[in-house]
Amino acid sequence: MSDAPLLEVRGLTKVYPVRHGGRRKELRALDGIDLDLRRGETLGLVGESGCGKSTLARTLMMLERADAGQIRFDGVDPLSLRGTDLLAFRRRVQMVFQDPFASLNARMTAGEIVSEPWRTHRTLYRTSRDRAARVAELLELVGLRPGDAGKYPQEFSGGQRQRLGIARALALDPDVIICDEPVSALDLSVQAQVLNLLNDLQQQLGVAYLFISHDLSVVRHVADRVVVMYLGRIVEEGGTEPTFERPLHPYTGALLSAAPSLDHTRRRERIILSGEIPSPLNPPSGCRFRTRCWKATDECATTVPPIADDAADGAHTAECFHPLRHQRRHQRAGDGSKSGSDRRM
Repeated sequence: MSDAPLLEVRGLTKVYPVRHGGRRKELRALDGIDLDLRRGETLGLVGESGCGKSTLARTLMMLERADAGQIRFDGVDPLSLRGTDLLAFRRRVQMVFQDPFASLNARMTAGEIVSEPWRTHRTLYRTSRDRAARVAELLELVGLRPGDAGKYPQEFSGGQRQRLGIARALALDPDVIICDEPVSALDLSVQAQVLNLLNDLQQQLGVAYLFISHDLSVVRHVADRVVVMYLGRIVEEGGTEPTFERPLHPYTGALLSAAPSLDHTRRRERIILSGEIPSPLNPPSGCRFRTRCWKATDECATTVPPIADDAADGAHTAECFHPLRHQRRHQRAGDGSKSGSDRRM
C-alpha cells in the first residue's frame, strides 16, 4: 500500500437550497470535509443516518457537484474535467450499492448487467467474443459460475446479487470502489462471505475502498483507517485500532459504547446521549455535537473546536475542545497555527 494519497479531499462542501416553513434555507450536507484515501487501502466512513455519508459518496462519484473545496484524484482535479477526460475518470471510480435487489435491472441478464459499462467505454472490449470472455472471468472472480451469465437477478440469492454488483463495479478495472452500506441488507452469514470477497479482491487487484457503514463491527473488520462524521463534518479520524481502542471525540465514544461486543472481559461504559439530532437546516454554532455532549462548555457554543491528537499517535485526531483523554491540542488558523483543513494523516 502506497503512502501517497490516491484521493485527496480538502474543504469539500455541498449545500442544498430547500424551502422550510415558507422560507428558503440552506442545508449544508457537507461542510468542509477533509480526507485522504491511499492505493490499496480501505477507509471506513461511519456516522448516524443523515450525517452526509451518502452525499459524500455521490459527490466523489461526480453524481453531485461540490459547491466548494477541492478533490484531487491521482494528482488531477476531476471537477475541472469535461468530455472524454471526465469519461476516463469515471472508469477509475465505481460504486457498490446498498440494496442488491434495487440496484440491478430485473430485465437484464447477469451478463448484460456486467457488460453494460462497456457500452459507454467502447474501447475496452471491441468484440462480442472478448466481452463474453471477460464477463465469464469477472463472474468467476466474484465466486459465481460463467454459466450464470444467462440468469436474471431474481434467480439469484441476496448474496449472489451483491456479488453480481461487485462484478459490475470491477468491469472497468477501477482504482477506487465506493461501497455504500454493501452488506447491510444481507444476512449475517452472507455478510461475512461478501466481506471476505472484498478483502480477497483487494489483495488480488490492489483496489482501494471507501467503505461506508453504520455497523461499527463491520468497519473494524475491514478498514485500515476510520473517519467519523457528524452533521456534515468529520469529527474524528485515525487508524482503526487506535480509534476503536482510544476514541477521542465524545460522539465516537458514544457510538462505540452502544455497539454490541462478544468480549465480556472488556466492558465499555454505556454512554446515553440526551436530546435529538439537530436539524441540518439549523446546525448548532461552534461544535456541531455540543447540544448532545455531556462535556460541552460555553466555548463549544461560540468557536469551532481545535484539532486534538492522540499523544501516542499523531495521525489519530479529533475536532474537540474536551477529548475523552488528555491529548495535545492545536489551534485553528487565525489563532496562530494549524487549521482544520490542514489536517494530514
